[in-house]
Amino acid sequence: MSTSSGAPESWISSFCALLGHEYFAEVSEEFIEDDFNLTGLQTQVAMYKEALEMILDIEPEDDDEEDDDEEEDEEDVSGDARDSLGARAPGERRHHSRIASDLSVIESSAEMLYGLIHQRFICSRAGIQQMSEKYELGHFGVCPRTNCNQTRTLPVGLSDIPGEDTVKLFCPSCLDVYVPPNSRFQTVDGAFFGRTFGGLFLLTFPEFDLSKSATEGVTNLTRAPTDDNSMLNGVYARNVAPGLGPGKIYQPKIYGFKVSEVARSGPRMQWLRNKPVDVTVLDEARHFAADHADSDDDESMSLNSGRAATRRRPQGNARLRQQRQAQNGSPMTVEPTNGAESEL
Repeated sequence: MSTSSGAPESWISSFCALLGHEYFAEVSEEFIEDDFNLTGLQTQVAMYKEALEMILDIEPEDDDEEDDDEEEDEEDVSGDARDSLGARAPGERRHHSRIASDLSVIESSAEMLYGLIHQRFICSRAGIQQMSEKYELGHFGVCPRTNCNQTRTLPVGLSDIPGEDTVKLFCPSCLDVYVPPNSRFQTVDGAFFGRTFGGLFLLTFPEFDLSKSATEGVTNLTRAPTDDNSMLNGVYARNVAPGLGPGKIYQPKIYGFKVSEVARSGPRMQWLRNKPVDVTVLDEARHFAADHADSDDDESMSLNSGRAATRRRPQGNARLRQQRQAQNGSPMTVEPTNGAESEL
């Protein structure tokens, strides 16, 4: 494949340009060439070396050597030998067909390898920055839930192991995952995005205002200075599930009356959408520090008192005292380390 300028397009660019691969970021070759970033992938991908060469657009060295050998053979053989070689044409065709089958296996292995590398790349500084640009442009779509007010979603996986589930869309407003609306994304493996990316993205970019709709923008530049900017577990308190809580949950009614909770068609599992009015109660680290402040003081006091109660050994040579006591005929005593005396 080639671009409009005539320069050949790389394998990574062509892979990300395929239909259904709009969620993928273009992994830099510097990231792939670092062996530390590929640790453990050799055992997960078949034909790992060939797949890596295909991703990096590296020509196999064996092909060049085989071409040189074929040229030397053609120079040495005579016309009769060439006729005999022509009789082995079916065998050569079988050899080329085997290469074509191997090429399809290498192609599938390259896609698998790139997906696993992509899972690690989007958690790096360069990769998560690239995904943030796609997030601001709305490449991942919006939440289909009405009360989320078209909050932008993030592609995530329900498992880090390939082949278990397809990619899903995580909404940071209602903290739920959804199947992509277009069927072309249902063939993308969810392990290529993993379970770490969604939470790491929100901690890396806390300035994104999730309470705004997709049409209003996601940055925090237009908020009033009087708004609450308190932090809660690494994120702004206003970004903690803004699509949940009172007023954000649909209440089914019949002629104006709420449906009973014990009814068969009642609001089952609605507690999953609940949210405390005061979100500061979710700050577990602060509450733990406040509840255990007294215990920390008690521990420090006990340590100090323990040091003060330690008995110091008397000054002088203990062996010399023992010898003098033996010469005088008095019973010899030994001073153990705990300060107690016992007769021998």
